[in-house]
Amino acid sequence: MQLYNTLSAEERAELIDQAGKQRLTLSFYAYAKIEDPKKFRDDLFIAWNALDALGRTYVAKEGINAQMSVPAENFEAFRETLEAYDFMRGIRLNVAVEHDDHSFLKLTVKVRDKIVADGLNDETFDVTNIGVHLKAKEFNQIIEDPNTIVVDFRNHYESEIGHFKGAITPDVETFRESLPIINEQLKDFKEDKNLVMYCTGGIRCEKASAYFKHQGFKNVYQLEGGIINYAKQIKEEGLESKFIGKNFVFDHRLGERITDDIVSQCHQCGNPCDNHTNCANDGCHLLFIQCDECKTAMENCCSTECQETIHLPVEEQIKLRRGKQVGNKVFRKGKSEKLKFKHSGALSDTALATASKTTDIRQKIKVKKVLLGKVEHYYVKAQVGLFIIENSELKLGNKILISGPTTGNQELILEKMLVNGSENSTAKVGDKVTFEVPFRVRKSDKLFKIIN
Repeated sequence: MQLYNTLSAEERAELIDQAGKQRLTLSFYAYAKIEDPKKFRDDLFIAWNALDALGRTYVAKEGINAQMSVPAENFEAFRETLEAYDFMRGIRLNVAVEHDDHSFLKLTVKVRDKIVADGLNDETFDVTNIGVHLKAKEFNQIIEDPNTIVVDFRNHYESEIGHFKGAITPDVETFRESLPIINEQLKDFKEDKNLVMYCTGGIRCEKASAYFKHQGFKNVYQLEGGIINYAKQIKEEGLESKFIGKNFVFDHRLGERITDDIVSQCHQCGNPCDNHTNCANDGCHLLFIQCDECKTAMENCCSTECQETIHLPVEEQIKLRRGKQVGNKVFRKGKSEKLKFKHSGALSDTALATASKTTDIRQKIKVKKVLLGKVEHYYVKAQVGLFIIENSELKLGNKILISGPTTGNQELILEKMLVNGSENSTAKVGDKVTFEVPFRVRKSDKLFKIIN
């Protein structure tokens, strides 16, 4: 019984490209009492894996929080896997405004203490006593009321590229930080003001609204389904968008455009820009805004130090990042003294520029490649690698890529090889191939043929 991923992100991306089928990016959440989160997690993984569903999901005794990528043809079957549980019957699925077949490349379902890290003791207040849910039209109306205070319950790197006009945008890195700050900032308005809150998909406001009602706020409202659902409704109903800019999302897209307004700047040169990227230095992974010109000049890096680092031998890079905590923390890194034009806290509602209609590729330019096989052995003294060909053909003159978590991504042109012990120009499926490799490779590494 498979309860974990068996393919790497690169292999999964290749299969998605080969399939050529549309995928939908969506999110959902539900608060409910789950007696056995581990069994619930395993059952979901088995059901979703069979549907080729990918994504990141947290389950806990208090419920479920998920961001997913699902083949369009399996959408209804996926919904059925949810509605098999009473508490998810009729659940709202927030389908993304913009789709990317590579938004998620692995299926991860994890058991956590909470589905959102809010730092609250749920035993001290009624978490079901939530604020009034507002649809887009109602939300637009209430925020025009001068008696209304609008609060963004997202983090600084989310609100910087897009937010509702006139909203309070706390300068925080985590949701839990914003709760006491807003409570203190608005303590004199508990009785007479409308407290209207919003977030990406609604889940943070679900808990925050109950918390603020417990704190004594009388008129608490929340945007139903968050910015994702708001964008869908204004489009369907022909409403004015009170949101300006982009909505930050926690997948490979890093954002989906709601309006053509660009309200933020490239953190390196200051030109209008709202495209996030992660620093190419694996020992940094800083999340920051970078325009295409700086992206090219800086090679996806946040600083000259990181740019110099990515050109060091892989072994040197590994030594430099030894002991550093990166990986899952990339989305929490949005501040650095290296970023000259970073803004957070109180943000302007004035657009700096209008986005072009062309779609930018925000991550590194994707290399088209075909998986050939894997490393079987590496002879250190001879600097020769032994590979098993499991898919397609390998020929002299091919540009190849050897990829692995420690090796990184290393490219070379194949000039000479031995196939099953004899010199040959072509290797086919099932053949054992040896050739010189001027860098150390590991048994877990994959061998690809670059085809573009």
